[in-house]
Amino acid sequence: MHSHRKLVGLFACSLCCFSLLSGEEAIEAQESDEVANADHVFFMSRAESIPDQDLEDNTDHYLEGYIQALIDMHFYENNVVVLVDDHVVSLYNLPNNALLANSIVAFVEDLPCVCCVEVKCEMTAEECERRKGYVAQPYTSGIWFPQQTVLFQPLVASPRQVVYSVAYRAGDKVVGRKAICIALGDDFPIYRWTSVLPWCGDLQIGIEAGIWVPFNFNNVPHVDGTCCELVNTDYLLGIPLTYAFDCWSFRLRVYHISSHLGDEFLVNRRDFLDKRVNPSFEAIDFFTSYQASKYLRLYLGPGVILHSDKSFNMDQLYIQYGAELRVFPCRFMYHRLYGTPFLAVHMENWQIRDWGFDFTIKGGYEISKLAGIGRKMRLFASYHHGYSYEGQFFKVRTHYGEFGFSWGF
Repeated sequence: MHSHRKLVGLFACSLCCFSLLSGEEAIEAQESDEVANADHVFFMSRAESIPDQDLEDNTDHYLEGYIQALIDMHFYENNVVVLVDDHVVSLYNLPNNALLANSIVAFVEDLPCVCCVEVKCEMTAEECERRKGYVAQPYTSGIWFPQQTVLFQPLVASPRQVVYSVAYRAGDKVVGRKAICIALGDDFPIYRWTSVLPWCGDLQIGIEAGIWVPFNFNNVPHVDGTCCELVNTDYLLGIPLTYAFDCWSFRLRVYHISSHLGDEFLVNRRDFLDKRVNPSFEAIDFFTSYQASKYLRLYLGPGVILHSDKSFNMDQLYIQYGAELRVFPCRFMYHRLYGTPFLAVHMENWQIRDWGFDFTIKGGYEISKLAGIGRKMRLFASYHHGYSYEGQFFKVRTHYGEFGFSWGF
């Protein structure tokens, strides 16, 4: 019995040693694979798309299937059809949206196996017959939660554009000569109908919400050791209905906005307790945007205030308009990102301000994964001259400069 126990013990020790050695070998193999995979990812020339072998040596049928798979992965909702002949890529059924179509063309041009890209309207009978044997004709009538872009691009220079941003503001006599301004917000596309109305464009409904908060660092009483004060908070909730075709896009939006003075501001300035009002209103606006060229966008939109709080009555009408210029786009970081300098100007006239002129000019550099569309990051500097947008100071004239960083569509 004693000898049996010795044998069992020796057998158990052998198994432990073997498992430890196997574990070490497995870890070394895993680490080796991770290093190899990391090297492979680092040298990718197109995000998630380029295999190890040289694509230029493959057949047209292979490239056609490969490029079709890439487009279906990144732009599946657009039903684009790919044909390849002698490494010349023909794209059919591009979306009737110039900005999105140009982005798809730029995406394909990035691939090292592509000699050139041609955009065509309809496939010939011979081409259709050729593809019948190995390709199913895609069809999508609508998309839940589209990922790549919004149909109506944001108004980059608008002081109340729903976006995420943080900026240093200087010279504003309303919130303080030195202030940090933070915006939190997003435009969430819910559903998109494709090829609708006589123009065969896309129609989309979404929801957007935003918060704008300025913190004053100038002339703060430093009560209880505080170094800044929350001046004001604006809240917005909107339902945008957007439509886009070719170089045109439109947005019909119903929204609510309300404003609330900060508690620290009221504590430090008790005389405002008697002056506090509730500037909130519901409104509807309709914007038209036109992509005049690859570089220039123009837009115009009137609005009507449907209801406002009695403590801060708002006259009903306003109009907003502006332009955006993007020049010298370039690809960098192994063609994985796009960078574009931009310059934008946004102007407004409100009936409550006696139609006084208000403008913001903003310039900087934006970075995106796909050319022209999708979510972006922007470094910017801006100058605003006209009126404040901070709640009950809405009719007070001011001017200021900002330097900051934003991200969103």
